Amino acid sequence: MYANVVAARRLGAGRALSAAAPPPRWAKSATIIAAGKTASRRCTSPSQSPLNILALETSSPWCSVALWLQGRIFATEELAGQRHSELLLPMVDALLKEAGVDLRSMQVAAFGAGPGSFTGLRIACGVAQGLAAGADLQTVGVGTLAAIAQASGASRVFACLDARMGEVYCAAYERDVKGWRIVHPPQLCTPERTPALSGPDWTAAGSGFAAHGAVLGQRYDGQIAHIQPDLHPHAREIAILGAELARQGMTVPPEQAHPLYLRDHVALTIEERRARAHAASEPGGR
Repeated sequence: MYANVVAARRLGAGRALSAAAPPPRWAKSATIIAAGKTASRRCTSPSQSPLNILALETSSPWCSVALWLQGRIFATEELAGQRHSELLLPMVDALLKEAGVDLRSMQVAAFGAGPGSFTGLRIACGVAQGLAAGADLQTVGVGTLAAIAQASGASRVFACLDARMGEVYCAAYERDVKGWRIVHPPQLCTPERTPALSGPDWTAAGSGFAAHGAVLGQRYDGQIAHIQPDLHPHAREIAILGAELARQGMTVPPEQAHPLYLRDHVALTIEERRARAHAASEPGGR
């Protein structure tokens, strides 16, 4: 992990074509989601203030990189398995070359902040910090469940990721003319204890429905209109949501960037697994 940060710092420091643009002055309000929080700030449209963003996403078995270049998006993705740390920096370098831009022409390094794979979250955050420190950029963490909601194309989304160990990461969002609104913030729970949804016509998205479709289908019977179980967080949506956050003034210096961890520890003891299974089987455990 430390080697990734050092390499990222060197890559950032080695690209010295143009200085990063100064922070723009914002003109109108908007609402967007940052790592599970709703934030309102003053903002402007891309046409009024140039904004270039590098986005990284490594919270799932997929590894993706995207560039937001004043509204134009370049993106690439590979199925990495456990090779995110090996693939990420070469993918960044290749995409910058493809787009014909330099890292120092970016203003922000955005990353998928979580929830998701513990190691994957650390890789994206650490590399974003290293690149930002080397190239004098700001950083912004974007919620992975919000990214899934954005990718779904729907306006009422229950995003749910398989968290392993019989649990899921989930959150619910609704979109209106102002942007995304959090109905239920990101949380870690068993499929039987996911939060209640109000009304019908929800779109269910994410690997949680591939892993626990029967339980979740029964829990939300009559409320789910569409299911997109193959959706996973992608740097393309991290870039889109990261651009909104940057316009709202929600960026931070690289040393203040951090992932969103919802699980206190990675492994459960045998006793904890038994206790959890017993609690789920009790009446009223759903």
